[in-house]
Amino acid sequence: MRHLKKGRKFHRKKGQRRALLKALINNLIVKEKIETTEAKAKELKSRVEKLVTLAKKNRLESLRLLLARLPKSAAKKLFYEIAPRYQNRSGGYVRIIKSTKLRKKDGAKMAIIEFIK
Repeated sequence: MRHLKKGRKFHRKKGQRRALLKALINNLIVKEKIETTEAKAKELKSRVEKLVTLAKKNRLESLRLLLARLPKSAAKKLFYEIAPRYQNRSGGYVRIIKSTKLRKKDGAKMAIIEFIK
């Protein structure tokens, strides 16, 4: 049984998986819209929404936690630019738009993940 075993593995070891997700989160925050596979987008959504909720608290401890989890530029952009936009919103900061095209290399389903304006 898979009780208490959430999350996708993406055929990677723990460190590689962590680095992949950290890089995807960084790119999403910096560019505010990226194209990736559906599975990666679904995994990314919950993680980014938790970070935005943390940044919305607008406290020094929140900024320090973001700096520990993200590169400096992404953490500052999330804390000072992105989080204030969603001050009156209680969730659902990120949208996944499924694309009809498949990746040529392996036929993976693609999706666009972006922050809601």
